[in-house]
Amino acid sequence: MRMQMLAEALRAGGPRAGRGIGRRNFLRGAGVGALALGAPSLLAACGTQSQVQSEETCGSTDLSDTEKTLIFSNWPEYIDVKGKRMPTLEGFETESGITVTYNTDVNDNNEFFGKVKDQLGACEPIGRDIITMTDWMAARMIGLGWMQELDKDNMPNVVSNLKTDLQSPTWDPDRTYSVPWQSGLTGIAYNAKYTGEVSSFEELMTRTDLKGKVSLLSEMGDTMLFMLLLEGANPEDFTDEQWSAAIGRLEGYVGSGQIRRFTGNDYIRDLNAGNVVACEAWSGDVIAMQYDNPDIKWVVPEEGLSLWSDNMMVPNKADHKANAEALMDYYYQPEVAATLAAWVNYICPVEGAQEAMEKVDPSLVDNELIFPSEDFLKNAYGFMELDETTRQAYDKDFAQVIGA
Repeated sequence: MRMQMLAEALRAGGPRAGRGIGRRNFLRGAGVGALALGAPSLLAACGTQSQVQSEETCGSTDLSDTEKTLIFSNWPEYIDVKGKRMPTLEGFETESGITVTYNTDVNDNNEFFGKVKDQLGACEPIGRDIITMTDWMAARMIGLGWMQELDKDNMPNVVSNLKTDLQSPTWDPDRTYSVPWQSGLTGIAYNAKYTGEVSSFEELMTRTDLKGKVSLLSEMGDTMLFMLLLEGANPEDFTDEQWSAAIGRLEGYVGSGQIRRFTGNDYIRDLNAGNVVACEAWSGDVIAMQYDNPDIKWVVPEEGLSLWSDNMMVPNKADHKANAEALMDYYYQPEVAATLAAWVNYICPVEGAQEAMEKVDPSLVDNELIFPSEDFLKNAYGFMELDETTRQAYDKDFAQVIGA
C-alpha cells in the first residue's frame, strides 16, 4: 500500500517536478563536495571544541526596531519563483515593511560550516540573520552555542501550526533555536530499463546482478542510517558498538565491489545513463527525473526511510533577530506554506497547509510527498544527535571507508 501511495505521489509531481529539485540539485550534506574536495570537506570543522560559545560569552544586540532589513541564506531553488520574482517573499516584504536580501549560498552543509566556523567560533558576525541547515548540522551548530534563542512570542503561527512530529527533535527538544523550512525523504531509486525492482537495502547491497552498478550517498547520516538499520540498530539511538558494526558492514560492501561509488546528486547522470542501475536517492530528485525519464522509479525500502528537515536559525551576532522571527512566522501561515510547498515539492511542516492547498493547487492536496500520512511515515527515521567529539570520530570513520 505504501508503495502504491508513493507511486501515485510521484506521478502527481507532473510538470512542476522540473522546478522542485534545486535544493537537492546542488550539494547536500557532504554531497558532491566530498568527492570533489576529498576528506577535508567531510572533516572541515575538526578542532572546534575551543570555539564553543554561550549566551554569556557571546551576546547579541537586536537592531530590528530601527533597521527593517534581513539577510536570509538558503539553499538554491528552494523558494517559489515566478519569472524573476519570489511571490511569497515579496508578500512578506509588503506585509512587514522589512526588506529581505535573499542569498542562495548554502550549497552544502559542510562547505557552509567551513565558511562560517571561524567567525562564529570567535563570536564574530557572519553577515546573515537566517541560515538554513539540515538537522545534523543544525544540531552541531546549536551544540557549539552558535545560535540565538528564538522568542516564541514573536512567532504565534509557528507555535500554533508547526506539525506535532517536528516539534521535539532530540537536538532541539523545544525548538528553542530552530524552525523547520521543509522536510524530505531518502530511499532507493532504480532504472527499470536496466533492472527489476529493488525493494530493500539488503537487496541493493547483496544482489549479484547489481554488483558494481550501485551508488550510495556521500552524506554520512543518510548512508549510515541504512547501515544501522541493516544491523538491527535504531538510527535514532545507537551505541558505539552498533556504529562499529555498521561501519564494518559498509566496509565489507565496499570491499566486495558491490558499490560503484559514493555520490552527491551526480547519481542522477549515472542512473539515467545506466552506469548505475540502482542507488540511494532523494525523493525530490526522483520526482524531477521521472518528468523526463519514466523508467526511473523510487522505492520505500523495506527497512524504512530516512527523514530529514532543513531548519532556519539565527546565528550569534545577527543584528535582526526579531525581523528573522517575523519571516519565520510569516511562512507558517497555511496559505503561504502551501504556495511554497507547491513549488518546491518537499514535505510541508505547517499544519493547515494541506487544506490551504485546495486553493493553491488542488492536484497536490493528496500528494504523500508533500503531505505524508502517519502511516506513510511510520518507518521513517532521523539520525541520532551526536556530540562534537563523536561527530568528528564518526565522520573520520565514514570518510576512510568511502575513500573521500
